[in-house]
Amino acid sequence: MNEAATLSRPTTRDEDWRYSDAEFIAEADPRTLAHWTEWSVAPGQNLAKAKIYDSGETASGSIHRIQVHVGAGGRFEMWSVVRAAGFTRLELDVTLEDGAHFEFGGVTIGGGDATQEFVTRVIHAGPNATSNQTVRAVQWGKSTGNFLGRIEVARDAQKTDAGQNFRAILLEKGATANTKPELEIFADDVQCAHGAAIGQLDEVARYYMAARGIPPEVARKLLVQAFIGDAFVEYSNADAAERLLEQALKKLDEAAL
Repeated sequence: MNEAATLSRPTTRDEDWRYSDAEFIAEADPRTLAHWTEWSVAPGQNLAKAKIYDSGETASGSIHRIQVHVGAGGRFEMWSVVRAAGFTRLELDVTLEDGAHFEFGGVTIGGGDATQEFVTRVIHAGPNATSNQTVRAVQWGKSTGNFLGRIEVARDAQKTDAGQNFRAILLEKGATANTKPELEIFADDVQCAHGAAIGQLDEVARYYMAARGIPPEVARKLLVQAFIGDAFVEYSNADAAERLLEQALKKLDEAAL
């Protein structure tokens, strides 16, 4: 029997795929949808990854699914900008052992009919582990920016400290942002928090800048820069953080708004 025929295909009825591009999923190779890349962080070691996802204007989409195991006292950082057309999904499944840390900063930015999403599942398997996720979305046209974040705290994972924060700016009326935070907690001595906000650019700030002669397109870029910069505040490599920010803003520069 053909291997692809035996693999189940997700649909938008599945919670983890509910905001995805149904047409792309229906046409994609099931083996691509099911494929996971595996990384491991040894106890006490650090691993930092930075990636810009931009498949080009003509590509239909891409899916990137990564499983990471972080050993005791280890640290894993993931910094991402999704600025691709079509459908782009970055999915992270991270397991944290005793005292491990996971830091995630992500930005979706785009227009047209793009669907861009981050999907995370963070398993606090051991005590004293920490995680922090900061996601920013800037959408225009009929594009969509999504963040689905799930935090699981095992029964023995006391002293867990986990947080996730999602904010989106919609630059045009046809744009959309979706978020679905989930917490599943079996320990009793934990700190877990999530926050979300979706809105437009600060009109007061825009008026203030216009009153001082700043052109609208420059004001918009400055406000967006400050907004998405939050995602990379914890990135210790300042030069790399600046490059990610520049690539995100380049997408805004290309837009006819």
